[in-house]
Amino acid sequence: MKLLKPLAVAAAVALPGTAFAESVEEFYSGNTLNLYIGYSVGGGYDTYARLIASHMGKHIPGNPTIVPTNMPGAGSLRLSNWLYEAAPRDGSAIGTIARAAPFEPLLENEAAKFTASEFNFIGNANSEYSLCAARVDAGIENIEDLRSEELLVGGTGAASDPTKQAKVANVALGTKMQVIDGYPGGNDITLAMERGETMGRCGWSWSTIKATKWDLIENGEVKLLLQFATKQHPDLTDVPLVTELADSEDKKAMLNFIIAPQEMGRPYVAPPEVPQDRLEALRAAFTATMEDPEFLAAAEAAGLSITPSTGEELQAIVESVYATDPAVIQQVIEATK
Repeated sequence: MKLLKPLAVAAAVALPGTAFAESVEEFYSGNTLNLYIGYSVGGGYDTYARLIASHMGKHIPGNPTIVPTNMPGAGSLRLSNWLYEAAPRDGSAIGTIARAAPFEPLLENEAAKFTASEFNFIGNANSEYSLCAARVDAGIENIEDLRSEELLVGGTGAASDPTKQAKVANVALGTKMQVIDGYPGGNDITLAMERGETMGRCGWSWSTIKATKWDLIENGEVKLLLQFATKQHPDLTDVPLVTELADSEDKKAMLNFIIAPQEMGRPYVAPPEVPQDRLEALRAAFTATMEDPEFLAAAEAAGLSITPSTGEELQAIVESVYATDPAVIQQVIEATK
């Protein structure tokens, strides 16, 4: 009998759903939750993630300390691949990746080594409005100028909005933006523009501009040229929507494919196969954080817009984009080569 008892306990621990299984609170209590950020320090993804990290832990059973860590590279594909292939699948690691990253496999990007539907989406803090902009001294005032004059813009990799939006606009709208890729994050692209290394950028989130670079707008140093969104932002009624500038339904469909991820905001995801109870706890904690008065006050003080979506809503967006007509996707592939 003395030998049977330890064996019975071991068997019970090995079986999921037994009385000996570790609860969510037990798992997180006294531990850390690593929040990886697919971009460099100082940009919009980093700013949002660090604020969320400072508030979300108190809404997770066990109250883990959330540690933000930057893992930039290839427009967040480096992090996306790591989350899919190498990250622990126990709920101790999550990440924030490019809103367009889940759709890179559709675009036959060989660097995207994941299946988006297998990620566990947790939520996002805000839907986005992306803009193309130029330094005022570039002499580009409108779409006509963009079609007639070359504009040097920065990018962070094939999966990123700055790169993809510029290249698709070139094909769908006839603009002449030349992309210099390889910057680790949006903040680096903006700094390059400020230094004069480049003369503009696309994929620039309105929330990021207001939170970190409002002085460039207020001082008239930068001109906003194009808006990638499903509808005009109330603050940006004088900036044309790209879909309104397209001269054919095919080109409009290409632009809509690029715009769709804007609803993803800055998505937070967990690796595949995270235990369901921990995933549900993370989703609930994220939603609770978005409603937390202290978090909302801090976001307002930082100039961050909070218009959240749930993990389930993000999953539905992914499924809808994956249902896009293959012919349209092929056009986008050709445009972004």
